Amino acid sequence: MAETHAAAFAEARPWSEAEFAALLAQPHCHAIGDARSFALIRVIADEAELLTIATRPDARRQGLARARMEAWQARARATGADRAFLEVAADNVAALALYKTCGFAVEGRRKGYYPRAGSAAVDAIVMARALT
Repeated sequence: MAETHAAAFAEARPWSEAEFAALLAQPHCHAIGDARSFALIRVIADEAELLTIATRPDARRQGLARARMEAWQARARATGADRAFLEVAADNVAALALYKTCGFAVEGRRKGYYPRAGSAAVDAIVMARALT
């Protein structure tokens, strides 16, 4: 997962193997996917959160991210969630488009949340949708 994340997020600090291991050790975290593309979610009570989703650059434009979006939302529903949340960098146009087509709507903004090397930090867009 750390390798895929690093390849997918070359402009940001990727998550380490230790960070993934710590998250996956938590009882409410679930990983969906494979080495080409994965989603990592947390489901607590009736809420699900997409922690990260990543697709290797050489596997993009094959529908993998959309498949992971559908799969993690199905897993969240199956474990009792009726609402889903995620956040995305405001400059990640492709992800914003994907999330909107998956039914997510903007709920808020975190100013200057994502640092960028050599430029100003980018806002985080908080998005949500009902899973019922």
